[in-house]
Amino acid sequence: MNAYKELAVSYDRLTNDVDYSAVVAFYKEIIECEGISPRTAVDLACGTGSVAMLLAQSGLQVTAVDMSEDMLAVAWSKAQELDNPPTFVCQKLQELRLARGVDLAVCALDSMDYITDPKDCHEAIRRVYKALNPGGIFIFDVNTPEKLRAMDGQVFLDEDDDVYCIWRGEFDEKTNICSYGMDLFQREGKVWHRSFEEHREYAYSQEQLVGYLKQAGFTNIAVYGDRRMEQPTRTDKRIYLKARKGRVK
Repeated sequence: MNAYKELAVSYDRLTNDVDYSAVVAFYKEIIECEGISPRTAVDLACGTGSVAMLLAQSGLQVTAVDMSEDMLAVAWSKAQELDNPPTFVCQKLQELRLARGVDLAVCALDSMDYITDPKDCHEAIRRVYKALNPGGIFIFDVNTPEKLRAMDGQVFLDEDDDVYCIWRGEFDEKTNICSYGMDLFQREGKVWHRSFEEHREYAYSQEQLVGYLKQAGFTNIAVYGDRRMEQPTRTDKRIYLKARKGRVK
């Protein structure tokens, strides 16, 4: 069952509380501290393109990658009003292959957690390294294992006038995967359509991801709290990782 298929058309309405501008502002803070001025970027697992569009509006030439054709269709439609729209590519991250190198790679909103096979995650990071130009930066965030474990048994509700979504979390200690089934009700005129999607996230530890980055060749690796230029604390439910390709001059 494909995640983000039926959900694609309602995704932006159900996530209207996500502060994409703050996420991109944090990327820019990291970039400024690194002392580089990227010209090109790739937004990995771009979803409906909200981050990619903000990066493009800042003047970057952006490639936006996602494995969901449905999410990319929504993203493409949104981006048509831009003077500098991203280029959209349908790929899995573990199969990433760009036509040319980029200076910046980002992956937002715990999308790396959706790679539920650690071998595939390791390969995805290796391919990001290959896609970056020398000196390029990779920035991504993940949910902490503590957050995903705490979702076990929890029931959540998201809704607006035309969408009603109930999802239930379940964490499996054997597989280290948090699964949450989504019952989605979407209104078309006077008719409500019901669908179901299952989403799964792997609980990657900070140490595990840092290890993958090092093995891929990345240097200058740092781990931050949730949009803070400080090391994470136990209360952080989301952490950010930054890594650099090549030697910093």
